[in-house]
Amino acid sequence: MIFEDAHWTDPTSLEVFGRIVDGIAILPVLLIVTFRPEFDPPWIGQPHVTALTINRLTQRDVGAMIDRVVGNKLLPASIRRDIVERTDGIPLFVEEMTKAVLEAESEGAARRMVAAVPSPALAVPASLHASLMARLDRIGPAKELAQIGAAIGREFSHALLASVVGKPEAELESALDRLIQAGLLFRQGVPPHATYLFKHALVQDAAYGTLLRDSRRTLHARIAEALESQFAEFAESRPELLAHHCTEAGLIEKAADLWGKAGQRSLARSALVEAVEQLTRALGQIATLPATPALRREQITLQVALITPLIHVKGYAAPETTAAAERARLLIEQAETLGEPPEDPLLLFSALYGIWIASYVAFNGDAMRELAAQFLARAEKQGTTAPLLIAHRIMGISLAGTGEIAEGHAHFDQAIALYDPAEHRPLVTRFSVDSGVSVLSYRSWAIWFLGHPEAALADSDQAIRDAREIGQAATLMYALLHASFTYIHCGNYATATAVLNEVTALAGEKGALFWEAHGTAQQGCLFGLTGKASNAVQMLTSGITAFRSTGSTSWMPARLSYLAKAYADLGQFDEASRYIGEAMTAVDTMKERWWEADIYRMGGEIALMSSEPDAARAEAYFERALAVARQQQAKSWELRAAMSMARLWRDQGKPQQGRELLAPVYGWFTDGFDTLDLREAKALLETLS
Repeated sequence: MIFEDAHWTDPTSLEVFGRIVDGIAILPVLLIVTFRPEFDPPWIGQPHVTALTINRLTQRDVGAMIDRVVGNKLLPASIRRDIVERTDGIPLFVEEMTKAVLEAESEGAARRMVAAVPSPALAVPASLHASLMARLDRIGPAKELAQIGAAIGREFSHALLASVVGKPEAELESALDRLIQAGLLFRQGVPPHATYLFKHALVQDAAYGTLLRDSRRTLHARIAEALESQFAEFAESRPELLAHHCTEAGLIEKAADLWGKAGQRSLARSALVEAVEQLTRALGQIATLPATPALRREQITLQVALITPLIHVKGYAAPETTAAAERARLLIEQAETLGEPPEDPLLLFSALYGIWIASYVAFNGDAMRELAAQFLARAEKQGTTAPLLIAHRIMGISLAGTGEIAEGHAHFDQAIALYDPAEHRPLVTRFSVDSGVSVLSYRSWAIWFLGHPEAALADSDQAIRDAREIGQAATLMYALLHASFTYIHCGNYATATAVLNEVTALAGEKGALFWEAHGTAQQGCLFGLTGKASNAVQMLTSGITAFRSTGSTSWMPARLSYLAKAYADLGQFDEASRYIGEAMTAVDTMKERWWEADIYRMGGEIALMSSEPDAARAEAYFERALAVARQQQAKSWELRAAMSMARLWRDQGKPQQGRELLAPVYGWFTDGFDTLDLREAKALLETLS
């Protein structure tokens, strides 16, 4: 919608127009008001200047508009944030950029497209671009100042601008006043302590676009030199800014070093999306330089560092993550062939861990056990503590996950014995999360499976406390998500809800699609357990889809069984049968067995829920669940299976047989009598008397 040649003669009319604009704020419109010179009111200040009015949306309204355009499609949180930031609240750009992202061929193409916006040549209407260029041309010598400011950034300080421009203060302030009067800049504070902001990113782009290539490079070199010589403290704390200017100046080796520092710094403070971008830029620039031993060492260090943020942003088994880990291993092998082995032996273990974790999250039971065994053998040969700690951690997960729960628990105990917070917490960015928190999280599961609920809860609680103390977002998301399983298994649904809400909020903030998908699926399981079957189906379906998009299939048998139960609760037994069958098949094909017993128990419960209950089939499933639980020494699963079988026999008129099955299992337990399963078992035994 465009209002042209409006004849405003007083401020009241303009105010009325402003209210009209506010009334249509949520519509995808771009409002351009063009005043003819002969009708320009005196308060405009500059005859012949086009007055541009763009009604901006709040971030909340931008989010609502994105949701309407996206519908039921999946949009990564990081791309959503970029759309919000780059469209600057302009409805038309919000709609068009969101549509362009949805039409992109891949997520990578979408990210590249968003990163390139706003582009005056592609994203901005020609009339708007021409108007901005005309306004810049009319400000005379102040145009050069606009160009320098645009090269510095959307926002810049008076002090930095003055050091780059090198003009007398009076001349500088006069030019800045002209830019402000023209409506191109906003000023906050008083020079020399003032800061300036381009009124819109489009204004910055237009000013920057008037610079020739050689002029740009020279200007960026001047900005970089000023930052280093006069603002060294700022340059040290924000290496990505200095890296940007060095890149644009063509100072590639220096830029690569700075991008690497920026990436490592972002990783340390859990800015995961930024870490991926910055480390990738560093590696890309190193690849363009002539190879030297020093550059090869730096390349290996940065390639290994890239694995961890990719794990949390893209997923443990995402193609980008596995490619980064394989690339790191290849670079290390090539360096060893050249007689240049890394000075830090943990770099190789980090790469090997990245390869193992991909096989775990994609859950290839045979591959992960073989890789864990190789890792342990190499760690034992080297003989230092850190590799042995990681080796026992991943061996414990590999064994427990494939059904050897007691053996896995023994490795967790060995890992805990080796763990020294002072020595090993600094490795948090090298092995995806803190190893102490990881081991406590998985040991909690193993202890619960083996029949010790109180000890399991203690480990989960300790893992969360340690994660909060460490202060790394990825480790906290990890601890919270894993603890939610223990809380759910123990029937602590309110606590599980609280930690899952925290996981999803933190994952959204950090752009961690993997953990966001995990949290969504886990919330679906919780909905199913608390009588909200419709919500369970919706959340589980959404979470499973998002989780699979990261290349991950671990924990899928459990999630599929919860989805099957939710469909059964809704009376949709064909869907329930399909999904419980998928869960059982996944157990056998992937060999992910820690939920195997309960999946068969759920299959039996579903068989009894239909309009024509199949008691024989249910009993067969319960027998299978009992056999698996006993083989795994999983007393908690055995208790659940025994309860299901006892109820069936009670309802068939065989209460004594049910009591003889359940009583010894219940009697084995020595703690956790206030947890849900044990309370239900006690109540059931009373009905079997």
